[in-house]
Amino acid sequence: MMKKKLVILSGSGISQESGLQTFRDMGGLWEQYEVNEVASPEAWKRDPELVLRFYNERRKQLWEAKPNAGHRGIAELEEWFDVNVITQNVDDLHEQAGSSRVIHLHGELRKARSTVDPKLVYTLKNWELKLGDKCEKGSQLRPHIVWFGESVDELQRAIPIVENADIFVVVGTSLVVYPAAGLVNYTKPAIPIFVVDPDSPEMFIKNVTYIHEKAGEGVQLLKSKLEKLK
Repeated sequence: MMKKKLVILSGSGISQESGLQTFRDMGGLWEQYEVNEVASPEAWKRDPELVLRFYNERRKQLWEAKPNAGHRGIAELEEWFDVNVITQNVDDLHEQAGSSRVIHLHGELRKARSTVDPKLVYTLKNWELKLGDKCEKGSQLRPHIVWFGESVDELQRAIPIVENADIFVVVGTSLVVYPAAGLVNYTKPAIPIFVVDPDSPEMFIKNVTYIHEKAGEGVQLLKSKLEKLK
């Protein structure tokens, strides 16, 4: 029997439980800088060294982080369902936990890309990316991250996956960050939708079950509900 298609949209709340700081944790500030001052194309033109330092700190955190019960629980759902994870997160904790299909809407922290050819993407061997680190065409490498003001190209790959979902789950995001939050609008009518987040407002969408818990605890409760739908 074919497995049902389960699509999971994950946000920063799930990574927070592994000790990774979110922009919200920083209060919109990093040291004395506004976050958008270090996470935008304008910032990169103005002070690439500062931008690299910001992402090196994020990357150093990731190098020490481990997947939590939320990540592991999502990976275990592949036993019952045909699972696709669409994440707003730039860490690779879903992959570390064992999820086999993950789309990163906002880029990947462990990767860098060429500033002259965006198709040239490299996996970093350590947490530090420095001025002078160049691609094979001789241009400076930049973080493989979607910055404020840049287009979310992976959204076009995510939409058809959401359109074909039999079950849609949101974990660790309150569905207020666009364009990712708009993905729920692409689900088929009447499919079950689950939202796992302690702070998510209960919006008036039919067929939504809210689990007001953090991801680690909430995904375990989710599994008990999904077992009946497999």
